[in-house]
Parts: sequence; C-alpha cells; structure tokens
Amino acid sequence: MGKQKLSPAAAKRKKERDLRYANSDDRKKKRADSQKKRRAAKKAGKNINGKDYDHYTGTFVTAHRNRGGMNPRRNGTKNE
Repeated sequence: MGKQKLSPAAAKRKKERDLRYANSDDRKKKRADSQKKRRAAKKAGKNINGKDYDHYTGTFVTAHRNRGGMNPRRNGTKNE
C-alpha cells in the first residue's frame, strides 16, 4: 500500500492531525509503556524482533498483526 495522494494543503493538514494524535496523552502513555515492556522483555532474553507490544492482548505480536485493531468489541480493518 503506497502513500496517499494528497494535495499539498491536505498533506499539511494530515501531518498536523497525525502529530496531534501521536502526541496525545493516551498515545504518550502507551508509547512509554511499550518501551518499558520492550526493555524488560529484552532483559529477560525474549526474542521480540519484528514484534510490537499489543495493549489489548498484553503480549508481543508481529507488527503486521498489531495493525487494524484486534479488539473484538470494535470494528477493525484487517483481522476481522
């Protein structure tokens, strides 16, 4: 899947929206938690190459599987 084809003005607005979302309190907490879990897993000798921490299942899953929403109570995009 390639990049979206947006006009320069739309791309600028999308960049601003994405940045606001990425820096929201919820995302900051999840990012910090993921980093903490990754450090602990590496220290414990677990192989987590190519995996992301999934906050719903509480485990490390492949980056591909962690996209699109795995929560059965919401409408996801890829796994449902």
